[in-house]
Amino acid sequence: MEIKLARNEINGKPKTITLEKITEIIEKEGQKIFYFDKENSHKDLVALVETFETKGFSVYLRDIKYGLGEGDYMYEVHIL
Repeated sequence: MEIKLARNEINGKPKTITLEKITEIIEKEGQKIFYFDKENSHKDLVALVETFETKGFSVYLRDIKYGLGEGDYMYEVHIL
């Protein structure tokens, strides 16, 4: 599964990351906070959370608003 990382610029295109790459980063660093783009479906992010919870990690998912508009948000996933 590929998930889109948060954009660095408002008009930029989001980069993607795979679950395998996220797993490598977590195994290397132990914990990490990832920011994902609003174009990801909530269903995919819940699947990501469930995947890492079954592997024994604690995972926290929340929406972050960065502006006043309805579309001004991103997802934050903290994996411990």
